[in-house]
Amino acid sequence: MRVEELHYELPEQLVAQVPVEPRDAARLMVARSGAAGPEHARVRDLPAHLEPGDLVVVNSTRVLPARVRIARPGGGAGEVLLLEDRGDGWWEALCRPSRKLPEGTHHGSIGGHLAFEMGAELGAGRRLVRPEVTAVRPATRMGHDESDLLAALESDGEVPLPPYLHEQLEDPERYQTVFARRPASAAAPTAGLHLTPAVLAALSERGVRVATVELVVGLDTFRPVTTELVEDHEIHTEHYQVPEETWHEVGTTRVRGNSVVAVGTTTTRALESVTHTGDLAGRTGLFITPGFEFRVVDRLMTNFHLPRSSLLAMVEAFAGPVWRELYRLGAEQGYRFLSFGDAMLLDPATTGADPATTGGADT
Repeated sequence: MRVEELHYELPEQLVAQVPVEPRDAARLMVARSGAAGPEHARVRDLPAHLEPGDLVVVNSTRVLPARVRIARPGGGAGEVLLLEDRGDGWWEALCRPSRKLPEGTHHGSIGGHLAFEMGAELGAGRRLVRPEVTAVRPATRMGHDESDLLAALESDGEVPLPPYLHEQLEDPERYQTVFARRPASAAAPTAGLHLTPAVLAALSERGVRVATVELVVGLDTFRPVTTELVEDHEIHTEHYQVPEETWHEVGTTRVRGNSVVAVGTTTTRALESVTHTGDLAGRTGLFITPGFEFRVVDRLMTNFHLPRSSLLAMVEAFAGPVWRELYRLGAEQGYRFLSFGDAMLLDPATTGADPATTGGADT
């Protein structure tokens, strides 16, 4: 597939700079297979668009406050963005300005609770860094364990927002899902940002179950495809974990003939990775492009994505080229795009629908 096939014009005014309040007031374009056209609803209406016995699966990862401002010798400023813990004391990171942070040097955070030893370059702008906790709160034990590092990051770090967001986020929790658990990701699973306790309760009342997976989201989610052929794009591996109870729920749901509904592309990647690796946990390099056979996910709730992105390649793989008309319609009707934007609920076979014909009401 040529990358040009994933291109569309995205006017700046369509990029949502702040989240809508309340979360579940975000718009939801529901595109059903065989329907005359998409229905325009709100995320709070999600339960009405699912059937009793369906299973909704969400990504429970939490975003680390992983962007840390540092001081350089001579008074210069810099920044370390932690991407992933390698498990040996070293992290993969993005550093700025990397060329002025030589390997072997140490640089303290502006907040005073952390320092970073600069390690080797890894390519593609990444390098190794070793975080060192230099001061901890009196209530925590002095040392370098995970709890101390998290406490230091909470003190000195910031949640790393996508580069296309230019507004200050008043409440950092708005870039976390309401079901976020283990801090590990460099970015939020943004489709899940729309869900609220009220929506989750309404799903339960309708007989729709909710299960979790974890996929540690990396910065690939914002990285455009720069190769001429989409399949030549290098996608980085990410850690995933699908609990046994979630996988059991997936199996029983499909045996009953109900739908597995993935909230977000990261959830989709975690679930489909199990069928390709045979493992419930590990690292996945699964790159979902057109022609991919989905073995688990029956419906997909997802945001409107960046042009020429790997996420958009997954949307085309799932729903087909109809996404282009759905995006055009969304732009015409003022849907908000990207991380804090609105959402879509897609069937895998929407190609028979005519997206130019709208159905339902914008509730």
